[in-house]
This record gives sequence, structure tokens and C-alpha cells, in this order.
Amino acid sequence: MLDTNVLVSALINAFGAPGRVLDLALRGDLIVAYDDRILAEWREVLRREKFGFTPANVNALLEFIEHEGVKVNPPVLNAELPDPDDLPFLETAAAADATLITGNLKHYPPESRRGAEVTGPKTFLEILTGDTS
Repeated sequence: MLDTNVLVSALINAFGAPGRVLDLALRGDLIVAYDDRILAEWREVLRREKFGFTPANVNALLEFIEHEGVKVNPPVLNAELPDPDDLPFLETAAAADATLITGNLKHYPPESRRGAEVTGPKTFLEILTGDTS
């Protein structure tokens, strides 16, 4: 489960940890969970002019995620987050039994996670590879 900030960061810098996480998804080594609300947010944010992403590239990425990812219809979680707009990401991660990868850990306080695993891109890669050095 990829938070929007991870997708944006990955597209800005393909060589950073978010870019490497997205590469895993594009290679088929990581399956991305999403729901309609998340797909709509990704579409809206990635098309913002300030990022300069081409519509064709955004469409191709989102079509790939829709085709290769897992669409989830999560139940509503009774979780209080600093930003209620982040709730779909937590709900989807919990319903898919997926790790939510985010650059904004503070948006998902441990006491609000409802059992969902939440981690940053760099930590996710370290856990995945077993390299914690």
C-alpha cells in the first residue's frame, strides 16, 4: 500500500527509497493495494501542474496499478488520524493485510493504526532485504 507522497517522491527521484519501492511494484515484486478513493487521490495529485508529470506517464502508472494491483473494498475503521483524508490509506492497508508505506509516519500514530503495519520507504526496503546497516 503506497501513500501518495511515496508515489510523488518516486516519480521525482527514481533513485531514492520511494523510487526503489515503486520499482519493486513495476517489476511485480510488490503488489500495490488500492481502493477507488485512493486511485482518485493519486490521479488528482499526480496530475498537478506543479509536479510536471506528463498525463501519459501518470495514466500509464495508474493503469498499471489498476491492472496489476489489488483493489480492496475496505470497511470503515474507527480511527482518529491527524488528517482524516489519510484514513482511506489506513483502511485499505488494514483490509488488505498490507504494509502502508508512507513518508509521513506522524500522520499515522501507532495508537490509531488498528493493527495495520505502517513504515517508511527506507525502513521497508531494509526489512525486505534484511539490511539494517
